[in-house]
Amino acid sequence: MRKKLGIMFIVLMQIILVAVLYLTVSEKKKYVSFHDFLDDNIPITSMTLAQSSYIKDIDGKVISEISPAAGIRKNLSDEEIPKYVKNLFILSEDQHFYDHAGFDFPAIGRALLTNAESNSIEQGGSTITQQLARNMFQSYDKTYNRKLKELLYAYELERKWSKEEILTHYINAVYFANNLYGLEAAANYYFSTNSSNLTDAELTFLASIPNNPTLYDPLKHFEQTKKRQERLISLMKKEGEISGSTAKKMIKEKITLQIQKKTDLYPDYVTYVEDELRALVSEEKGYTKKIQTANHQEKETLGKELDNKVQKLLESGIIIHTGLSRSMQDNAVKAIKGSLQSTDAEGAAVVIDHQSHTISALVGGKNYQKYEFNRGYQAYRQPGSAIKPLLVYGPYLQETGKGIKATVNADAFCKEGYCPQNYSGQGYGNVTLEQAFIYSYNTPAVRLVDSIGLNTAFSYLAHFPFKEVTEEDIHLSSAIGGFTTGMSPLEMTNAYTVFGNNGSFKSSHAITSVTDADGKLLYEWQEKEETVWNKETNDKLRALLKNTVTSGTAKKANFPAAYLGGKTGTTNDYKDYWMVGLSNDFTVGVWVGKDSPTNLKGLEGKAPHLAIWKEIMIP
Repeated sequence: MRKKLGIMFIVLMQIILVAVLYLTVSEKKKYVSFHDFLDDNIPITSMTLAQSSYIKDIDGKVISEISPAAGIRKNLSDEEIPKYVKNLFILSEDQHFYDHAGFDFPAIGRALLTNAESNSIEQGGSTITQQLARNMFQSYDKTYNRKLKELLYAYELERKWSKEEILTHYINAVYFANNLYGLEAAANYYFSTNSSNLTDAELTFLASIPNNPTLYDPLKHFEQTKKRQERLISLMKKEGEISGSTAKKMIKEKITLQIQKKTDLYPDYVTYVEDELRALVSEEKGYTKKIQTANHQEKETLGKELDNKVQKLLESGIIIHTGLSRSMQDNAVKAIKGSLQSTDAEGAAVVIDHQSHTISALVGGKNYQKYEFNRGYQAYRQPGSAIKPLLVYGPYLQETGKGIKATVNADAFCKEGYCPQNYSGQGYGNVTLEQAFIYSYNTPAVRLVDSIGLNTAFSYLAHFPFKEVTEEDIHLSSAIGGFTTGMSPLEMTNAYTVFGNNGSFKSSHAITSVTDADGKLLYEWQEKEETVWNKETNDKLRALLKNTVTSGTAKKANFPAAYLGGKTGTTNDYKDYWMVGLSNDFTVGVWVGKDSPTNLKGLEGKAPHLAIWKEIMIP
């Protein structure tokens, strides 16, 4: 009996031993070292401090600052931060910075003792590394759980970065009140200059803020901030960083704030630039093609991915260079406000330098506010007769080779139940192409398109990026502007630049390039130029456009110039007024109407679209 029990015991122990060994091996496979765990859960190498990006005009001056949600920041390199500031922060915030591994146990002990005595969390005992960890990864709630996480993050920072990197990131990350993060943003805002231009006294004043941004907010508590500055100067003197005489001079130096508000100019143009940036990234990163062939759910996913990519790009501190001409933009805004001030009609205008293919100005409404509906590029309206040079006369002259003195029938026209009329309701018999064009007769335009074929005419229109033109628009009424959705002022102006480039077209943009803060090129448009019609045809069209301004429907817009040419457009029931044309240097498009299409016949005599166009064009 004992022998059997012994054997059973041995067998049982062997089974247990095998099980233990198996479990041990299994757990060993799952084992992850402490450092590996930190590496997996705290990817320090990929962490960057979000900073502000800037939009600049054609002269390189800032017109808009795009700040991340976390606040305004402009990062400095290690070399750009004054040594005085580094020493000041170390002495005032973490005197053992170069000795510890991310946390200072004596300081933590003192904080725990103080907190225990007050029965609350009053002190943190945080090192510079812990403060950086909190700014980059953690919240500001004062709990012991947060403190433990903070220690782990600080430890990982010390493992991955040098002390110099930690100190640089800290000075760029620390909070300076009023939604400002980092020394440079604080210098820009409080003194309207770069930190490199500040005196040591001014730098010390700024360095006083982060210790308690609420208490030492210079806008609300200037005197308290000044007193802390004086205490820091005395500390620097005590530690031998500055002499006694220098300390006295710094304390006596008058601190004068020169607040610089966030730059946010030209809302019409800037709103478009931000949208165009998304389109540029989409094009460069291949999202545009993917979205075109994706289903609804895939489009949503791709759209979110694209938005995240654009947001990260903006938080990296980029410079968006544009073709904005301040004088052109100011003049265009003034022209629309002045001409439409006494009416409830709205207006939009676009100015393009057709040689450089850059948008010089864009107006989204007569009293436009940032991020509102921008009529300059978001309003799609019927183009009326303004479409005729692109869809009718250009294709017809190119296909037939005829001259502008060739004749066409301007009497009544009917085909398959479609019977358009001229504006006067009359017929004019046989007229020249020139007469039909400059007086904007409708029946000749329809006849010309019908004679060369709708598909042929629309093959020329396909050269231009009209987003809302579809196969449903391929019908005779399109010859006089009868489109399902229509075109935006930007699209029409963009298309008309073909007349300033000998019949060749290259799409124009506001953004000329996107660079990082050091000037390295990140993005730029890769548009290709293509021939729409030959120079001979283009010269004929330029002559027609010129004659329209000198003696046709646009003669109210005429003034002495080396060259002026354009085409008007009025839609059914006077709901839209257009004038699109060019000089030797610029192409300008103007639209006047209401957001909800309404009969505006009362404006016909005043012709505000022509007045606006003329005012923009006059140098």
